[in-house]
Amino acid sequence: MVPLAEVQGTPGAVALTFDDGYKGFLDCALPLLEQYRWPATVFVVSGHVGGRSDWPCAPYPPMAALELMSWSELRQLVQAGIVLGAHGVHQANLAALPEEQAVREMEDCRREIEDHTGQAVEALAYPFGASTPAVRRTASRHFRLACGTALRYVSAADDPLDLPRIDAYYLRSRFWFDHLMDPIGRCYLAARRRIRQLRQPEALA
Repeated sequence: MVPLAEVQGTPGAVALTFDDGYKGFLDCALPLLEQYRWPATVFVVSGHVGGRSDWPCAPYPPMAALELMSWSELRQLVQAGIVLGAHGVHQANLAALPEEQAVREMEDCRREIEDHTGQAVEALAYPFGASTPAVRRTASRHFRLACGTALRYVSAADDPLDLPRIDAYYLRSRFWFDHLMDPIGRCYLAARRRIRQLRQPEALA
């Protein structure tokens, strides 16, 4: 396991990321991360800190609104060595916003996290994985790297402002988790990637 900032330069390594800042992270993930001394990045929706994940999900199906960590709990994460990243102020699809509004979503989120926690924010996760060349250019002025949701492994050739990620949803079976780096695991991810592309809402296709 390596920090997200090092994964692109460390072949075969794994970086753990967690989106949204759910309160369940404190009880379910943090104890294990501390036990194994694994680094991780939590991407925070700054405008909903201390509230619930009740942001609009269209064109995706609505999700259950879950409790999110407070600023004091996020400061606890920083003290525990967890890195915080930006996930927008309102979890809005940056690719669908006017440029000025998309800029505010990124800038204000980064500033709010830094102001409340004292930790510099160097990474962004695009809400819903959606970005455009213009959004990525803006992101490059405020962040060292950014993550999308392309379902594949990170390579040295990837744009550091649009890194792919493998959602843990696809690794719920221990078999696929164990074979993630094997040829059969690569075939599995390729198949799941194709299926996801076919199901992707037209608005984000």
